[in-house]
Amino acid sequence: MTVQNETELSTQPVFAARIGIDWADKKHFWTMQTSDGKIERGQLEHTPEAIELWAAGLAQRFSGQPIAVALEQSRGALIAMLSRYRSLYLFPLHPNKLDSYRKSVYPSGAKSDPRDADLILDYLVKHPERLRGLQPDTVETRTLQLLVEERRRLVDQHTSQVQILTQCLKLSFPQILTWFDSPAMPLVLELLKSWPTLAALRKVSDKKLRQFFHDKNCRSEEKIVERLEGIRKAVDAIDDPALIKVSTLSIQASVGLLLQYQISIAEFDSQIAVVFKAHPDRVIVESFPGAGPVLEPRLIAAVGSIRDRYQSAADMASFVGIAPVTVASGNSILVHWRWSCSTFVRQTFHEWAGCSIRTCEWAREHYDLQRAKGKTHHAAVRSVAFKWIRIFFRCWRDRVPYSETLYLESRQKRSAVSPAKATQVPAANAPNKPVNLQWKTVGGFS
Repeated sequence: MTVQNETELSTQPVFAARIGIDWADKKHFWTMQTSDGKIERGQLEHTPEAIELWAAGLAQRFSGQPIAVALEQSRGALIAMLSRYRSLYLFPLHPNKLDSYRKSVYPSGAKSDPRDADLILDYLVKHPERLRGLQPDTVETRTLQLLVEERRRLVDQHTSQVQILTQCLKLSFPQILTWFDSPAMPLVLELLKSWPTLAALRKVSDKKLRQFFHDKNCRSEEKIVERLEGIRKAVDAIDDPALIKVSTLSIQASVGLLLQYQISIAEFDSQIAVVFKAHPDRVIVESFPGAGPVLEPRLIAAVGSIRDRYQSAADMASFVGIAPVTVASGNSILVHWRWSCSTFVRQTFHEWAGCSIRTCEWAREHYDLQRAKGKTHHAAVRSVAFKWIRIFFRCWRDRVPYSETLYLESRQKRSAVSPAKATQVPAANAPNKPVNLQWKTVGGFS
C-alpha cells in the first residue's frame, strides 16, 4: 500500500470519529474514538440488517459528518457492505502491517479480536499518512477486474482437474495419453464420457467410431486409422475389478467437471470481451505487442483507471511486484523479489513480458542479453517486464497508445545524450574532478 502524499492528506475531510474494526466470519469487534477523545467499544453482527442499523445510528449520532473506518480487508463482504454509506471513509490496512504493529506493541504475541480492533484504531489515529483511503474504480473497470480474476481461478481449477484425470488415466487407461495430445481436448472428454474404459471402447464398431470422430471435427483419415488400430491392439492396464470400478467413476467425475469448466470459461470469455470492448482504455492496451485478447483485459484490471493512484513508474512497478526489494544493513546488501503483492497482478505483467519476447524485437534483444549474463528464464522475463512497466505507465498516464517507432527514436536520443554505461558527475569534495560511475546489475536489474 502506497504512502499518501501531502496533497492527498490535505484533501481528506475532518472526521467526527475514527473506528477500527476487526472483522470475522459471523461478528466483528469495533473500537471508536470520537473527536473529543472518548473511546467506545462494541460488537457488530455480520448481517446486512445489523450493519444497516449500525451505520444509520452513526450517521444520526454525528449528523452525517465524515467518519474514518479502518479494517484489515481491502475486498470482501464487510467492506462491500460498508462502502454503500457515503459518510464512512474506508481505509484498508494490510495484514502484514497490522501483524508487525501488533508485535511492536505486544512482543509476547498475545492476540484477541477486541485487542486487534484497538490496534487498528491506534494505527489509524497515529499513522494516517501510511493509509490510503479506498478509492472505488469505475463500474467498467471493477466489472472487468472481477471477471478476469474469476476466469483465472476457473482456469487454475481446470488445470488441477486435468492433472487428476491424467493420474486416473495412467492407472486404468494410459493409451488415451498416447493417442491424443491432451486429455482436456473436447474430443477426448466426449470419448471418455461415452466409453470411460478400454473394454467399453473395444465393443464399439469401427463405423460408429469413425462417425464419432467426424462429428467431433477430426477428419484426418491417417489419424483415424491409427487410433482405430491402436484400440484393437491395446491391452488392458489392470484387471482388478475394484480398481476398474473406482477409476471408472473417477474418470467420469473428472470428465463432467472439465466439460463444465470449459463451458464456464467460454462464458466468462464472452462477458469479458463485451466489457473490454466498451472500456475507454482498450485502445491503449491493444497497442502493446504480445498482449492478445486474454492479457489485454487483465492489464486494465491490474492497474485500474484512477490515474493519480501511482505517482511514478517506480510506484507501479512496486505495486505490481516486479520491482525487487533491497535490504541493506552495514556492509551487507540482500536483493530479493517482492512477496507482498498480488500474485495475479504480477503474473499478468510477467506473462505479458514473456509473450512480448516473441513479437517485439527490442524485448527479445534485452531478454537474450540477460540470458547471456547467466540469468534464469524468469529473471530475464522480469527484467523485460520492468522495462515494459515504465513504458506502460507513461502511455497509461497520458492516455496515448504505444508506438514502437516513437519509443525507439526516444531511446536512441537518450543514448546519444548520455552513454548507457558511464555517467560523469562532480564529486562532493572535488567539484572540478569528474567521477566515473559504473552501472551495477543486482537481481537481474541495472
